[in-house]
Amino acid sequence: MNEVIELLQSHRSIRKFTDQKIPRDLFLELIRAGQSAATSNHVQAYSIIHVRNQANREKIAELAGGQKYIADCSDFLVFCGDMKRPTDSAERAGADVIRGMTEQFLVASVDTALMAQNVVIAAESAGLGICYIGGIRNNPAEISELLKLPEHVFPVFGLCLGYPDQDPNVKPRLPVESILKEDYYREDEAMVDGFDETMRDYYGQRTGGTKDTNWSKQLSPLFNAKLRPHMREFLVKRGFELK
Repeated sequence: MNEVIELLQSHRSIRKFTDQKIPRDLFLELIRAGQSAATSNHVQAYSIIHVRNQANREKIAELAGGQKYIADCSDFLVFCGDMKRPTDSAERAGADVIRGMTEQFLVASVDTALMAQNVVIAAESAGLGICYIGGIRNNPAEISELLKLPEHVFPVFGLCLGYPDQDPNVKPRLPVESILKEDYYREDEAMVDGFDETMRDYYGQRTGGTKDTNWSKQLSPLFNAKLRPHMREFLVKRGFELK
């Protein structure tokens, strides 16, 4: 163990922030740390919208499902997959560019996630708290219009940054033996059953015994209905034909 590993293993999502603002110099260093993440073929297929307009933040909070900490945190970012910049640049350099490929969508999504996680680690190392906001995909078209995103740019998730005003417990993760497969895939139902009991205890302690559920039950809303079925049509309209 070292300080970096300890930091990574102590991650919590923060949903309540103080009024203290992140200094601009520190904020920019966090973004530069993000840029140091691995990127496929040095494409750097991401852009970040730093949403400073308070009315826009409040609108995004509403569109993302009423998550008020979007409006309350020191800084709110929308991380976007951006294939416009690299494809436009290649085209200006003389390439006969083909747009809308599924691989381009995957590269942009992966690059964006890697970049954001670097920002998160840097932020937490400086004593800040973070909360990813996947809820912006509830209404991606409206958010794209609000942020004036061009074709071939799409919002992947948001990120709240600020100084924590709460100290939640670290949420348990699946046993490493469950997700680490040696040589080939193995089923792990017994480990999941054990993890369900761990999570039942966690939720009970966190809510003073008012929440009786587990990991498997918490997954139900994700899979008992079509989750965000609008996303494919939205991505096609963004120029990602998924060819």
